[in-house]
Amino acid sequence: MTTIPVTVDRREGPYGEVVLRRRSTAQDDDVYEIIANGTFLMDTSDGRSERLLVDAAMAALPEAARDSGPAVLIGGLGVGFSLAHAAADPRWRRIAVAEREEAVIDWHRAGPLAAISGRALGDERTVILHTDLLAYLRTTPDTYDALCLDIDNGPDWTVTEDNESLYSAQGLAVCKDRLAPGGILAVWSARPSADFEESLRNAGFSGVRTEEIPVARGVPDAVHLAVRPA
Repeated sequence: MTTIPVTVDRREGPYGEVVLRRRSTAQDDDVYEIIANGTFLMDTSDGRSERLLVDAAMAALPEAARDSGPAVLIGGLGVGFSLAHAAADPRWRRIAVAEREEAVIDWHRAGPLAAISGRALGDERTVILHTDLLAYLRTTPDTYDALCLDIDNGPDWTVTEDNESLYSAQGLAVCKDRLAPGGILAVWSARPSADFEESLRNAGFSGVRTEEIPVARGVPDAVHLAVRPA
């Protein structure tokens, strides 16, 4: 049995409302939830699919890239599972995280989510970028070996309408431009999307595939993977 969620913090930002809630489980564990504009995004109850997002990207990289110390950009700080998992792997040379919500960054730096991400935030390889992901991708000259994107409930279920452009032909072209040859694009989704797989192929990516993660109820979570051709 779980308790009714309690609001820990509520903020109005440039992209709408973001809320951090806490609920207790039958095991007396606190579970934190992030809600954006009334839509549930993620919570701290599991984290398997967020960790798979990072592991699948690393595994898909060419051996030479893995051995030379790849750089990864994580799109969306969320509850911190992806960042913490990346920082636990010494093979990543640089770990950048793009997060547009100041509130989410605050919850990690000086709030309850620091229990998940605190060690990773203190890692010298970690850089937190307070910026909109797509705006950053369009303007930065930096390239990465892997882009691990988890800013929505998936390409078919975006948090805000402007996020839809990330999954468009133009948005995917920008993602490809920010990847080194042979680099990996990994996109988290609350359900597999055959349409998004087709969009990736149409955008010029190769090796398009989807890894599914079973959940307690409903359709599985998914990580969509694609390669920028060398």
